[in-house]
Amino acid sequence: MRVTVRLFAMLRERAGTSEWACDLPPGASAADAWRALVRAHAGLESFSGAVSPAVNEEFARMDTRLRDGDDVAFLPPVSGGQGERTQDDAAGS
Repeated sequence: MRVTVRLFAMLRERAGTSEWACDLPPGASAADAWRALVRAHAGLESFSGAVSPAVNEEFARMDTRLRDGDDVAFLPPVSGGQGERTQDDAAGS
């Protein structure tokens, strides 16, 4: 079966592409797609264990089974926040 893998942000930069077609055996999971992606783009290996998959635009788990034609996105880890909110933040100023 063939799935389309989409990459965003730092994953896209590391792989040098935002989209990648992947042939997988029937019954493959999102984790299998990730492993195939890492084999094709070694620069992504450091993200293993930190990415989150989405299948057909819905959050999924790495053990989610894929079907032919699925669209799989791997979302990079995100960080955010700059500490505690101040009273000025809460007041909207």
